[in-house]
Amino acid sequence: MPARQLSIRTADGSAPARLFAGSGPRATCGVIVYMDAFGLRPAMDEIAGRIAAEGYTVLVPDLFYRFGAYGPFDAKTAFADETTGAQIRRMIGATTQAMTVADTAHFLDALTEAGATGAVGTVGYCMGGGRALNAAAAYPGRVAAAASFHGGNLAGDAEDSPHRNSARIKARVHVGVAGVDRSFPPEQSARLAQALREAEVDYLVENYVGMQHGWCVPDHGVYDARGAERHWKRLLTFFEETIGA
Repeated sequence: MPARQLSIRTADGSAPARLFAGSGPRATCGVIVYMDAFGLRPAMDEIAGRIAAEGYTVLVPDLFYRFGAYGPFDAKTAFADETTGAQIRRMIGATTQAMTVADTAHFLDALTEAGATGAVGTVGYCMGGGRALNAAAAYPGRVAAAASFHGGNLAGDAEDSPHRNSARIKARVHVGVAGVDRSFPPEQSARLAQALREAEVDYLVENYVGMQHGWCVPDHGVYDARGAERHWKRLLTFFEETIGA
């Protein structure tokens, strides 16, 4: 599905983004896809395009725009290379949750300008998972559904850990967990579930046994087609039940 290139003005500059137009009654329902650590690339377009094929208006912003031009990164090898691995880790660390929360106000405005004036869903992969949840906490009047797949550090010790914002979430939440994932170990999964339950959030934390971190992004070395299709069934049903017109 073709996309339109946007440049979204924020407090810190201009964020490149890809906009996939919706169709039919769901075109007024927006979705923000929060990228993984490897940035905007065809794999993110593929994910966004499949969501847009269901009728939603979908935005994929570049969360690393503050660093200027970078990459492209090969998701299969980037962390294995000392130079690119260090670059990616630096960009992740320097792109704080607070920055993405502030940027999301402008992402929501971009969806509105594109005609998606109704309820919004968020979905994030890897580093984007926590940002999808924090977006729901920061904009409870607009974000009605928030999903994370193989999101890391969703309930860590950091002050900006997403689980700390559970009380502000009004959206439904779906968290798909890689069965083998050092960035989101079982103790964090339990902590997140407790925080969401205590906040009376409508949520599901689902364990994908045997899957590894990155299993549902098509250009990852650990991509698993069957696991990815299970993720698609869950995600599209989730959006249909929450924001689907």
